[in-house]
Parts: sequence; C-alpha cells; structure tokens
Amino acid sequence: MAEHGHRHVRVAVVGSGFGGLGAAVRLRREGVTDFVVLERADSVGGTWRDNSYPGCACDVPSHLYSFSFAPNPDWPRTFSGQQHIRAYLEHVVDVFRLRPHIRFNSEVKRMTWNGERLCWDIETGSGSLSADVVVSATGPLSDPKIPDIPGLDSFPGKVFHSARWDHDYDLRGKRVAMVGTGASAIQIVPAVQPLAERLTLFQRTPPWVMPRVDRAISGAERRLHKQLPFTAQARRGLLWGLRELQVQAFTKRPNQLGMVEQLAKRNMGRSIKDPALRAKLTPDYRIGCKRILLSSEYYPALARPNVDVVASGLSEVRGSTLVAADGTEAEADAIVFGTGFHVTDMPIAERVVGADGRTLAEVWKTGMESLRGASAAGFPNWMTIIGPNTGLGNSSMILMIESQLNYLADFVRQLDVLGGRVALDARPGAVQAWNDRVQERMKRTVWNTGGCTSWYLDASGRNTTIWPGTTTEFRRATRRVDLGEYELLRAPAEKKAEPSEKKTGVNA
Repeated sequence: MAEHGHRHVRVAVVGSGFGGLGAAVRLRREGVTDFVVLERADSVGGTWRDNSYPGCACDVPSHLYSFSFAPNPDWPRTFSGQQHIRAYLEHVVDVFRLRPHIRFNSEVKRMTWNGERLCWDIETGSGSLSADVVVSATGPLSDPKIPDIPGLDSFPGKVFHSARWDHDYDLRGKRVAMVGTGASAIQIVPAVQPLAERLTLFQRTPPWVMPRVDRAISGAERRLHKQLPFTAQARRGLLWGLRELQVQAFTKRPNQLGMVEQLAKRNMGRSIKDPALRAKLTPDYRIGCKRILLSSEYYPALARPNVDVVASGLSEVRGSTLVAADGTEAEADAIVFGTGFHVTDMPIAERVVGADGRTLAEVWKTGMESLRGASAAGFPNWMTIIGPNTGLGNSSMILMIESQLNYLADFVRQLDVLGGRVALDARPGAVQAWNDRVQERMKRTVWNTGGCTSWYLDASGRNTTIWPGTTTEFRRATRRVDLGEYELLRAPAEKKAEPSEKKTGVNA
C-alpha cells in the first residue's frame, strides 16, 4: 500500500501470517473494507516466511493446517514443507484481493490509546495512522530468543538463529554446533548432518519423538479433491476428529500417555543401538509435557559417526571452544541456535500503551491474561489473535485462529450495532473469571503435571500459552461477544445509557 501520510482506518491488523491474513479475509467477508495490514517485512507469511532453514516443514497434516474457507486440494505432501505453506499464504492474499490493504516495511513502533477520540494512534516505520480497532496478529513465534551465553560475542565463527537462517553461509565441511532440541532442531539436524564435518548437538532436555509418517499425495488423490471437494473436507474432518479424541489424555488423564511413551521408545530403539546414547536421548518426564515432536530422520542422523550429543546446555564460549554446563568442550566454526521465541514476553506488548498509560508488557508483568484469549482489560478495541492460553499441544492452530476470527467478527458487529464513536473494554472481573477458570482446568493437564520445564510456562511457572480443552470447546466459547463482559465507552458528545451489566458464566 502506498504511503499517504497520517490517515484513519476502521481496523488496523498487525502482522501478515495466518492470523493477520485470516483477520483480513474475515473483515472483507463482513463487509469491512476500510482496513490495513501492517507488516514489518517486505512480504507476507509470518513464521513461514521467517523460518526457511533446511528441512523446515509443518508437523500438522497439510489438510488440517489450512483455512477451512480456503481449502487447498493440491497439497503435494501429507506434511507440507515451508515453501508450500508460504506459497499457500501468497495464494490466499491473491484470491481474496488482500494485497491493496497490506502496507509492507511498516513495523509498528508504538500503539497508544486515545481516550478522547476513542481510537488507537499508531506509529510505524512508514508513517503514522489511527484506527478504531486494532487486531494484533504478530504471533508468539515471531521474535527469536537467543540465550545470554558468556563469551558468545567473541566467537570468531558464524552465529545465527534457526528463524534467521543465513543461506549465504555454506555449512559444508564445517564444525557445526546445534543448540537446542525443539521442533526446529530435529528438522535441522538431519538436513545439516550430511554436510558438516562434525555436528555437535547441545541438548539441555531430550524431546519425545514419534515417527513422522509423511508421503507424497498422489495425483489421483489431488484430482479427486479438486473434482469432489467434499472428499477433502472429509479428510480434514477425520484429521480433526482424531486429534479431538486425544485431548482427554492431555488435559484430564495424563497417565494414559504411558502407552505412547513406549511407542516413542521403540521408535528411538530402531535407530539408536548404543545404550549410552539411548540413555542421553530418553526423557525423564511424561510424554506430552513438552510438544511431542515428529521425525523419522532425527534419530538416524544422531547415530551417524560425525555427530556428538552433549547432554547438557551450552554455558560458555571461549573463542571457538564451546563449553557445556557439565564441562564438555567442543570446537565449532558455526553455532545455530534453535532456542525458541519470546512467547510469554512478546516484544509487541512493550509497544502497546493502554487507557491508563501503561504498556501491555507492564500489565502482563506477572503473567499474560486476556478475556477469551482476545481482549485485555484497559486496552479498548484491541484484540489479539493467538493470545494467552490459545495454543495447542496436539492439533492445528488454524482451528483456534478461525475461532478467534468468529469472535473478532462479532466484536466489530457489536460496535456497529451500538453506533457512533464507541469502544469496548474488557472488564477486569470478566478477565479474572475467565483466567481463573482456565488455570483451574490447567492444574491436572500433562503440561502442568508432566514434570518438565517448557516454553509453555512463564517466568513464574504459570501456563499462559496452552488451551486446556478441545478446539470445539474454544469455538463454542468464542462464538459471540457477551457485552456483559465489557465496559462500553462513548465519545463525550455521544454518551448514552450503557447496557445493563448481566451476570454471565465462563464457558472455559
């Protein structure tokens, strides 16, 4: 979108990944065309643009990891690679004519609530604007986290994060250190191992890894899905239903996951014959406490003679020598960090200033909280996609995003019905009630009782990222906006009687 100086829009969407593009499509379908999508990069795609490391792919089946309103009958594999998902998002932009709404190279610097005008004043890298409603869709996997390692600044070799892969740096014949064993690392290791002279994996905590049953989708299948779309819908429905059935074990009966652990151990045993290495790679926590990873290539790669597994985190760098917490040393020419993202301390929160002059980061300093994963008290007409406690441990986040888009659509409808210059601000009591219920349900889940430390937990040990229920429950809870959970704000000249507050239950 060309720069026009300061302007006002009905809705400003921040980010152009699945959440932001989904919001843009939903706004158009609701008849709202006065909106912009603010994107800090020069192309769309979000995490699927930023993560282009070797082997990057999704661990959710293709037909479930796509919008229900934009099915893709032409997925080439059952689990799609990064390039196919990014191409799908570009396709969504073109099909739904979103490109004129997108303002690239427009990183949000500051968003400040204007209580007099009842709007958000937004400063970006390409100019300023204001908006009645802000939809924050920056996502929890957008800002890489590199740990503070003593001596790292003096490392003479190459250093980069998995989400900022340096494709100009050739790893062939190099001594490569991989730091971390999460979802990215288990894809990077098999891709880099054949190239590297030596690959050293610094493993703080071993993951549970199940086989990834990936295959090419045949031409006949793809033709069938094109000619008979209901077959693709049935495929998606089956994938969804199987995952819904698994939720009880994660949320209410973690002990039932013991059988899955045995399957994971057998998967390891097929490739890891060395008892000492097998001991290093065997987790000591309940499967599911951290995300269950999928790979059929990770363990075979670790068994290769040019790979060393250090069962301890990286603690210090001395020149080109890397020192683990247990004292193990390794020489390296390059360090690749697969150490995750700022999830419970999202940087965007430092840039959002609410009604009382505090930033969202200040409000959330004791832990993220929002109403139905969307609205934070003190931040009127501000909604987040993939907000607190909306993450999943076993299914597709697109399902949760679409539920939040339903909530966004009704939020905008309610503003239109109320008329005039109005805003809705989540009541603190409603936010508290919702989050109390969520945290109560969280107590017996595998994420809280499984005996691990994961990125699902914030600095105080509270799980502020995962939804402790089925996607069906969340969709039911976000079907519509309950005005009783919000305070109605009107511009001074337009104040009318506020709708009477009604007591409502929390459908967590």
